[in-house]
Amino acid sequence: LFYMGGIEGRLFIPLGVAYIVSLIASLFVSLTITPVLCSFLLSKGKVEEERDGKLVQVLKRWDKQALERALAYPKTIMAGALALFLGSLLLIPLMGKDFLPKFNEGTATVNLLAQPGISLEESNHLGTQAEELMLSIPEVKAVARRTGRAEMDEHAEGVHYSEIDVDFHPGGRKKDIVLNEIREKLGTIDGVYVNVGQPISHRLDHLLSGVRAQVAIKVFGPELNVLRAKAAEIYRTLEGTEGLADLQIEQQVLIPQVKIHLMREEAAKLGIVVGELTEMLEKALNGEVVAQVIENQRTFSVFMRFDDRSRANLDLIKATTLKIMPDGRRVTLNQIADVFESQGPNQISRENAMRRIVVSANSSGRDLDGLVSEIQSRIAEKVQIPSGYFIQYGGQFESQQAASRLIMVLGLLSLLGIFVVLYAHFKASFIAVQVMLNVPMALIGSLAAMFIANLTFSIATMVAFITLCGIASRNGIMMISHYLHLMKYEGETFSKDMVIRGSLERMVPVLMTALTAILGLLPLALAHDEPGREILHPVAVVIIGGLISSTLLDLIVTPTVFYRFGRKSAEKNLTSEKFKLEPTSH
Repeated sequence: LFYMGGIEGRLFIPLGVAYIVSLIASLFVSLTITPVLCSFLLSKGKVEEERDGKLVQVLKRWDKQALERALAYPKTIMAGALALFLGSLLLIPLMGKDFLPKFNEGTATVNLLAQPGISLEESNHLGTQAEELMLSIPEVKAVARRTGRAEMDEHAEGVHYSEIDVDFHPGGRKKDIVLNEIREKLGTIDGVYVNVGQPISHRLDHLLSGVRAQVAIKVFGPELNVLRAKAAEIYRTLEGTEGLADLQIEQQVLIPQVKIHLMREEAAKLGIVVGELTEMLEKALNGEVVAQVIENQRTFSVFMRFDDRSRANLDLIKATTLKIMPDGRRVTLNQIADVFESQGPNQISRENAMRRIVVSANSSGRDLDGLVSEIQSRIAEKVQIPSGYFIQYGGQFESQQAASRLIMVLGLLSLLGIFVVLYAHFKASFIAVQVMLNVPMALIGSLAAMFIANLTFSIATMVAFITLCGIASRNGIMMISHYLHLMKYEGETFSKDMVIRGSLERMVPVLMTALTAILGLLPLALAHDEPGREILHPVAVVIIGGLISSTLLDLIVTPTVFYRFGRKSAEKNLTSEKFKLEPTSH
């Protein structure tokens, strides 16, 4: 978890810290406090002879009957366990993949984008119209809007951009239904793009791809006209895709501009320096802060530029006096420059020093991995990309793939580490492998629980799988270690009766450790719709499902496999231990 880094690392590091601290605390208690307490109770005669309660007696009777039948038909039991494992693997294609679990933040963020170049008054009118439409939805409690952003803001936007925060009443319909109704109502406003999300989710998307959406299709190339044309073609190709919401093109459009093309030769004849002239025109038409005035405790900037009438009238701009000659003649701007109305891009976006335009979208009611796969296939089939241009897919999909690869590598390293530790302890590779059979047995319940809970594969579930490997292996260690203990210290031989006895004596500890973890995680597993539980809910579901299957199968499959194949490994382990205790003379 520490090694993962990125957003997923920051989200899951608290879980890792809590897990590590709990393990250290349990080791400290078991190695120090527990022996002292047991010695004290023994000295005081407080420890009575072990007696099973009625519930344990019933469970042991059932377990004994099941073991006697299982040990008589080992091939059937192993085939059944293998069939369950293969059946659980068939559930994987039915479950999608996401980067992070879908958040339920209790609020929503709506981005409203009008045509660039729109006036502040008209943008405010569209924003008010959007607010009224959302407030007509019963679940919407209040809205708050920001139209435009200041130039010095970290996220500067034009006045065509509005961000609306939406607060909801508790209860009511499901969040997805309400968000879809918001999309439908805002879709009736002509000339605007709508992007519906949540505050934290939007910030995460913006951090991952620079776009406030889950999916970012970035088209790179040199010519803006070609980029806009290909973005429009991609937009038309993806319209109507199932599960695709808030599809929009980055607002790179042509807007009216006044262009001033200076004629250097004419300016030189009149003794005008072009560099000084452009600087002066920049100050006159766009303005410049020339001083500051302090009044009481407040500071005001003095901003100098032409008045609005002189800046808006093309004839007045042409007639701007630049210089008075010694003979009294006035040199105006139109004498040394072509001043004309034209169109130009409202913005030019670059990434890695290349021009790009983005087609963005969100997923609604569908897993992100399946959605992006369909998007890629549609674009590859229907959109022809010219030479010198290329498409790159970003957003949560890109991060999900990178994080999945990293977690897969770390997961394999974890399994390898578990095997090495087990082999170092048992001195038999088969015993180490048999202990690790609890991992696929745990996957059976985990995958079934994910399918029942309608979860997708995400960073949370993958972290839970790695955690489950260690928890599930512990039960196998307890069971097999006790078999070896009976043979080593209590005179038992490798037989059916020894396996049944060892299994029955370890049934209660195995059930106790599994139930403790299950009961601790149960509140998180049941709180799937509560805000703030989105990350830990999948973790709890995966671990609980895995513990249920691994514990139940461990009581039957582990004794069966050990009885069928474990004799040679057990004898090897006992021989190794005897050599340590009684070394030969040489």
